[in-house]
Amino acid sequence: MLATLFLPAPAAAATTCEDLSVPVTVALLPQTMHGRLCAPPGASTVAVLIPGGTYNASYWDIGYTPEIRSFRLAMNQAGLATLALDRLGTGSSSKPLSTLLSASVQATAAHQVIQSVRSRFAKVVVGGHSIGAAMAMIEAGRYRDVDGVLVTGMTHRMNLVSVIPTLAQMMPAPLDPALPGRDAGYLTTNPGTRYTAFHTPGPYDAAALAYDESTKDVFAATEAVDSLTLTTVVDPASQQITAPALLVVGNDPNFCGTLGSDCSSPQALRVSEAPFFGTANLQTYILNGYGHAINYAPNAPTYFGVVANWLKTL
Repeated sequence: MLATLFLPAPAAAATTCEDLSVPVTVALLPQTMHGRLCAPPGASTVAVLIPGGTYNASYWDIGYTPEIRSFRLAMNQAGLATLALDRLGTGSSSKPLSTLLSASVQATAAHQVIQSVRSRFAKVVVGGHSIGAAMAMIEAGRYRDVDGVLVTGMTHRMNLVSVIPTLAQMMPAPLDPALPGRDAGYLTTNPGTRYTAFHTPGPYDAAALAYDESTKDVFAATEAVDSLTLTTVVDPASQQITAPALLVVGNDPNFCGTLGSDCSSPQALRVSEAPFFGTANLQTYILNGYGHAINYAPNAPTYFGVVANWLKTL
């Protein structure tokens, strides 16, 4: 009798990650934008991700309970590539004078990064969180070179009753010894204020907040100015977007409520936001139970799943 030989199935090829330093030109000056590209074998779609204010690329790959909170890991496990960027002035990217930076400048830099990886993937999506979402919308509306736009943690109507106190909690980066090499035009959060600013009404998780504090970064005051003027009801850059868009928010006191957008349901949010997205096919999702920094939510995997499924339909 011939014995049947059972061999173990070959292990699936692992996701590979590489650090990219992409030369970009802003305000006629050469700079370098850093990004972390992670791609599972055969990935044909990449999401180029821009973090929000006081965050860097680590927001997209949270190291505390990453199986729950890492957007990067969830997308890679779904067969999708990610390129998480450090905005200029943050992380491992160049740190020019803060006055040289704006949302438009950051969008132009992100556009140059997108062009540098375009040939490697069949589809490229630009995504962002908070002011990073404003930059993603400016990039997509101005250059129309992406196959989709992911907007998280931002709507076109702000609740100024909440936003103004949040901004008032910021301090000049030179006062924080953990953030060297920035001028006084760069801002960051005061110690111990991140829960109120970014996580409420989510559950208080001391370990998650400690990680958030340890990885915090900066934003230039000038970035915030045109993030608001170019993406609000005044002159929304999103009106020029033609690619499909997905907008995801939590129960965000900064953008939802009486003075903000209607976040009572995904359908209400879509009605509230659709007029600002021109001809784009807009889809909406609400992650209940958390505030602004939704990647930190204990139920973030539900929103990650929505994003992954949407990316696969593009």
